[in-house]
Amino acid sequence: MAGMEHATTTDAHGSRAAYLGGLAIAIGGAVLFSTKAIVAKLLYRYQLDAVTVIAFRMLFSLPVFAVIALWTMRRGPPLRRADAWRLVGLGLVGYYLSSFLDFLGLQYITVGLERLILFLTPTFVLLASALWLKQRIGRRQWLSLLTAYAGIVLVFWHDLRGGGSNVALGSLLVLGSALAYAVYLLASGEMVKRIGSLRLVSYAMCVSSAACIGQFFVLRPAALLVQPLEVYGLSLVNGILCTVMPVFMTMVAVQRIGAGAASQAGMIGPVSTLFLGAVILSEPVTSWQLAGTALVLAGIYLLSNVKGKVT
Repeated sequence: MAGMEHATTTDAHGSRAAYLGGLAIAIGGAVLFSTKAIVAKLLYRYQLDAVTVIAFRMLFSLPVFAVIALWTMRRGPPLRRADAWRLVGLGLVGYYLSSFLDFLGLQYITVGLERLILFLTPTFVLLASALWLKQRIGRRQWLSLLTAYAGIVLVFWHDLRGGGSNVALGSLLVLGSALAYAVYLLASGEMVKRIGSLRLVSYAMCVSSAACIGQFFVLRPAALLVQPLEVYGLSLVNGILCTVMPVFMTMVAVQRIGAGAASQAGMIGPVSTLFLGAVILSEPVTSWQLAGTALVLAGIYLLSNVKGKVT
């Protein structure tokens, strides 16, 4: 009897540790992924547009994804035709369309407002899960979501009050990005269980990279590939640290803790953007922003106390 109790306790601790590990991966990916907004703002100072910025981003990240795609192709069984077409769709919607709309919107609105709109994604994922996938959303999940969103509103209140002739356009573009990424999270959550996160991400990102780079050569002259050294350095950061690493971290987190929990954990992103913006872009940090940060962290803490896989 004592042995059975010990085994049960060990299993519970193991499940808890696995969940917290997945949550930590999701948070780390969110921090790195959020940094792309700051890098994009720095790149826009060199008179680049969204088409060029995203093309440089994918030029640096494509070799990594291509190598991983070839490696997984040799190790795994051939894909069914239906899976291949679904991967093309995931790449175009989840990474090409979502990223392109986000970078377009960043030309018109602040980093703070962009972060706030993008973090409507957990709401879309949770509502879609409840309505179409018939998944039960726990009260603690809703409480963590509402707490963190209250913090986000406080953190970016001044950005929302700010105005500009293109704020509405930029906001709509980033909202489209959030919707596209929510669709990707839901669709990939089922497929990643069958073919694996590494294979799915590498294939989907190759599709996205081809779309972004092809778009550049169709819409822009090849001469724009010649840029100052600083542009190449920032694009390398954008491609590797802000794209390759967070993409794989997010997919691993989805596999371990589910799409809903992974997207909610990503709400730490606005907090990291706040402090990175202060350090890199010299943006002030106010008491309202600090209060909002505390609420976001409280929401993440509530989420970390959800036991097991969240459904």
